[in-house]
Amino acid sequence: MEIQIIDKTDSTMQLIIRGVDTSYVNALRRTMLSEVPTMAIEDVVIIENSSILHDEILAHRLGFVPLKTDLDSYNLPEECPCKSEFGCNLCRVALTLEAEATDEITAVYSKGLQSENPNVAPVSGKILIAELAPGQKIKLEAYARLGKGKIHAKWQPVSTCSYDSEPQTETGNNSHDTYVLSIESTGALPVERIVLEATQILDKRFQDFSKALRRMR
Repeated sequence: MEIQIIDKTDSTMQLIIRGVDTSYVNALRRTMLSEVPTMAIEDVVIIENSSILHDEILAHRLGFVPLKTDLDSYNLPEECPCKSEFGCNLCRVALTLEAEATDEITAVYSKGLQSENPNVAPVSGKILIAELAPGQKIKLEAYARLGKGKIHAKWQPVSTCSYDSEPQTETGNNSHDTYVLSIESTGALPVERIVLEATQILDKRFQDFSKALRRMR
């Protein structure tokens, strides 16, 4: 296998992968979409909400605010030693939001979310959450946890992840073992980390499969 980076920015990457078949590239793509964990808001405690948004809609919007993810400091809830449905400081991050409109319409943005851990905070502070009319107020506590895209799209670390076979050569022949993989991160994780995590997950699955086969002999 040969890998070549042909384009890279802070949030995007294009790779040429040679010496593999379609099934491997597609498995890598699907793993990035569904198996690489990221942080997202899962539970919201509404203390006060006099906006026009119902509590459920407000919580739904918060869930889709991409959060920077510290994979090395937190456990997936099902793997955390606390075994608690409420979580602990090893599997949960608390954020608070308090906003009020006084004499004019006020926009509430994601920058208003205050996290107990600065390493787990909104990727962008410019995401609109709600608009408040004069006299309206929002006060809440939110709790973010690690999760996977196969459970809910809010935990997907990529906004784009696709591949295509290498274009035709000048001779008119297509290369059937060369693919261009395009990845765009949501900002939750660096794009390199997403690729590395996906490959490690795939490797572990292959190892587990091989061990299971050996036990059947």
